[in-house]
Amino acid sequence: MAATPAPPQAPPKPTWDPRRPEPAFPWLRPTIRIRLTLLYGGMFLIAGILLLSIIYLLAAQALRNGNQPLFKIVDFNALRVTSTDCPGVDNGNLSLSEFNAAISACIDHQRQVALDSLLSRSLLALLGLAVIAFAFGYAMAGRVLSPLGRITRTARAVAGSDLSRRIELDGPDDELKELADTFDDMLERLQRAFTAQQRFVGNASHELRTPLAINRTLLEVQLSDPHAPMELQQLGKTLLATNERSEQLVEGLLLLARSDNQIVERKPVDLAEVASQAIDQVHGEAEAKGVEIRGERKPAVVQGNGVLLERIALNLVQNAVRYNVAEEGWVEVVTGVQHGQAILVVTNTGPVVPAYEIDNLFEPFRRLRTERTGSDKGVGLGLSIARSVARAHGGHISAQPREGGGLVMRVALPI
Repeated sequence: MAATPAPPQAPPKPTWDPRRPEPAFPWLRPTIRIRLTLLYGGMFLIAGILLLSIIYLLAAQALRNGNQPLFKIVDFNALRVTSTDCPGVDNGNLSLSEFNAAISACIDHQRQVALDSLLSRSLLALLGLAVIAFAFGYAMAGRVLSPLGRITRTARAVAGSDLSRRIELDGPDDELKELADTFDDMLERLQRAFTAQQRFVGNASHELRTPLAINRTLLEVQLSDPHAPMELQQLGKTLLATNERSEQLVEGLLLLARSDNQIVERKPVDLAEVASQAIDQVHGEAEAKGVEIRGERKPAVVQGNGVLLERIALNLVQNAVRYNVAEEGWVEVVTGVQHGQAILVVTNTGPVVPAYEIDNLFEPFRRLRTERTGSDKGVGLGLSIARSVARAHGGHISAQPREGGGLVMRVALPI
């Protein structure tokens, strides 16, 4: 008998611990709370010491000035005195009680002057220390929180699809450094994911297009044979239409996958020129359906990808022509600048669209009412692609029903 193969062994456990090692004394870790406590506590202590020192010096000066004698005895026998601070005691005709009252009033006056001087100087000292404390606190808070600004700038750069940026924060091992390291790890994983997605889109583009192109070539060669039976030619035309629809679906899905990302390389693109090119491509179909294309197209230059922006205009104009009325239909294409934004507005006549179905139009493979893949008006990705491209350019697209039937599609892009 053949020996029974041994069951597969479990993979060995890793010899390293992916978790962050715990410090020996976690309470000694220089956290943000401890640093801010020590910093602002020290600032308050220093400010208090300075304020007490200034008040002590001011009080000492006030006491030194208050210890000066209020009067001098000129004639002891005649009890004549003179005073520069108490002019009321210079009169030699004062009785003893009047003299004592004048001296008491003068002492009270001098005490009040000293207290007022001490209070005013203390308030000035407090104001100066408050200004210095606020300036020093603002500088220290900016220094402590500067890593947050670095993290924010990196996040903004990543929002522009620059996934290669990293924070790489140095300094003490506190909460901010832990946050920055976690953010860097997340960016690393995101970059690997987006790179794998781009590689998959590229491979899928090649693998899906090639067999469809081969099928189209074989069908076209077969249809070019004049001696082919009528049934075979009809079948070939049906298969060719199905193959063309599959190609459109593949192109739409690939474009949708690519346009969901932000646009890294941007160039000046005029929406008026893009709209004119889209109208030129749809002109023949519009004439065949009896649809008039009109509208004023003013210059509106944005920074973006010309091919993707042209796809927005083409999808909107194609939908406006295809979903139109049978007679006396029209499509109005307008471009321009409004409120600091470049706009593209496509308005058309057509069937009445309920307001509650507007949001469904932007979902992939969704059309109005019962139209599905059997329709000859597209594969149901036009508005989804338009929305993705608009978002990738930092703009948005909106739709609203037109009174009397049809839609008003409005694309707004930052200049």
